[in-house]
Amino acid sequence: MSITMAELRQKFRDRQYKLTSQRQTILQAFLDHPDRHLSAEDVYTIVRKQSPEIGLATVYRTLELFNELDIVQRLDFGDGRQRYEINETSTPHHHHHLICLSCGKVKEFGDDLLETLESAIAKRSKFAIVDHQLKFYGYCQECQKRREG
Repeated sequence: MSITMAELRQKFRDRQYKLTSQRQTILQAFLDHPDRHLSAEDVYTIVRKQSPEIGLATVYRTLELFNELDIVQRLDFGDGRQRYEINETSTPHHHHHLICLSCGKVKEFGDDLLETLESAIAKRSKFAIVDHQLKFYGYCQECQKRREG
């Protein structure tokens, strides 16, 4: 499922925030790169080509606002850089990540096999679980070939 700019505009209206031209430009960077998990620096590099007046500080502030509004989801892959992706659904657990330790490539997978385990843990511990993240660290196919050869 891919979210559209019209749906994102509606999210801003629903939350009574203005979708300024700068915010729209930053959102467009995510829509134009749906398969990437962008850092603030990545977003800045993308948007400054179209809108050189947008500074890095603006990108950081805007990403924080987007995160607070659940427009984007902040991700930590353990490499010291916060990354972001568009939050396409209102329900958590939509996908997880495979992270290559060699090249840093991040691949998504949608199988959520943890639902049963999560339900059992919640019931047994009397804990209201609202979200989880699953990350697998290893080597992508290309890096495996380089390591073997």
